[in-house]
Amino acid sequence: MSEGITVREFLASTGVEDWRVVGDGACAFYRVDSLAAAVRLVGAIAGLEGIDGHPPDIDIRADGVTVRLLTTSSDWYGVTGFDLEVGRRIQVEARRLGYVADPSALQSLLVVPGASDIAEILPFWEAVLGYQPRPDSPEEDLVDPRGRGIPFWFETMHEPRPGGGGAVHIAVWVPFEQAEARVAAALAAGGRLVRDDYAPAWWTLADPAGNEADISTPKGRD
Repeated sequence: MSEGITVREFLASTGVEDWRVVGDGACAFYRVDSLAAAVRLVGAIAGLEGIDGHPPDIDIRADGVTVRLLTTSSDWYGVTGFDLEVGRRIQVEARRLGYVADPSALQSLLVVPGASDIAEILPFWEAVLGYQPRPDSPEEDLVDPRGRGIPFWFETMHEPRPGGGGAVHIAVWVPFEQAEARVAAALAAGGRLVRDDYAPAWWTLADPAGNEADISTPKGRD
């Protein structure tokens, strides 16, 4: 594995202007108008020298192609110098073919179960989901072994719900430049602000029934 780099280092680098970091890894979304156009982009990525040694995750939908760069190991879960170089090369190929990136289409989701004792509940979720422990944080996080499902990050509740109960909330990861607009939209739709102590890393909001969601960004998470 090449050396890991921080979110800040990745985003400050040249040649990756099409990319954003949302949740796990760096992502780029390129709009296409046909399956054939999507295949041309994927073919160009597949033709990059050395790409099979550490291929990106690629998702094709009717309106575009999302590419994700992520390196995982027992001591790292994020982007590396190799991912940075691959991101640059993919951007060059995409622009050569005339594809335009749309960072506003990027987001990722995260489910956060809380409990006073994580070790007590984690095996249940591992069994129910068919997930596996995240390699760098096996006592706290579960991930889809095929990299498709939403990650589950477990957190210790220092103030359990009445009766010792837990709670589940979600986190919505968006590019930093979209976060405040997303928060404003949620508030305008009837939500309330629970806390913004950690903004701009995340804002915690709640719906009228008290269900919580974080609007999260990579800002300040090096």
